[in-house]
Amino acid sequence: MILERERQLVVEYGKKVSQSGLTEGTSGNLSMANRSEGLFAISPSGIDYFDIRTEDVVVLRIEDAAIVNGERKPSSEWALHQAVYKAKPMASGIIHTHSRFCATLACMRQPIVAVHYAIASCGAARVECAEYATFGTKELSENVVCAMPVANAALLANHGVIVCGKGLKEAYSLLENMEYVAEIQWRTACAGGAKVIDDAEMANILERFKTYGQPKKPSGE
Repeated sequence: MILERERQLVVEYGKKVSQSGLTEGTSGNLSMANRSEGLFAISPSGIDYFDIRTEDVVVLRIEDAAIVNGERKPSSEWALHQAVYKAKPMASGIIHTHSRFCATLACMRQPIVAVHYAIASCGAARVECAEYATFGTKELSENVVCAMPVANAALLANHGVIVCGKGLKEAYSLLENMEYVAEIQWRTACAGGAKVIDDAEMANILERFKTYGQPKKPSGE
């Protein structure tokens, strides 16, 4: 099976996203790329995450989005995933959801700001809200890419959130963090407003995040 591992991970993380309450029903979509093959595996359109089988996941080419393998119709947001993969060479995992607090800010067309230092996990001090466009359109894909030149996340106006990472594990962790910061931002706004971390301190935090966690093992270990 072409991209069997990537397809299995799409199935696995689709269930995780659903179980965690970060998406509702069949909404949202996720994919994983194999950069050496120039391909990405994406969840099918309109199938419950717990009903998706490995063979239901569709494989497309990153370059032209041609379907390489799979009998199902790919997610309606396949162009969004393709555009992000083209714009973000480091990305091999993408998750798009309608999680409640990110979607709340997106419907207000507000960015996620530095109310909590966890925002630094996206690689920036701010997550922009892309200009509105109809779901599943090329215009939406272009708007989203424009909104994330630095950050590995963006809000989609009146829609939801998209995150990318070196794999689906990293993308899922980032999605959790963005939803957390969005919730804190919403709750503090309801209580009178947060004191946003200033640019100088966020620059310090972003630098510290570069060495956060365990060091990577040398190649071959």
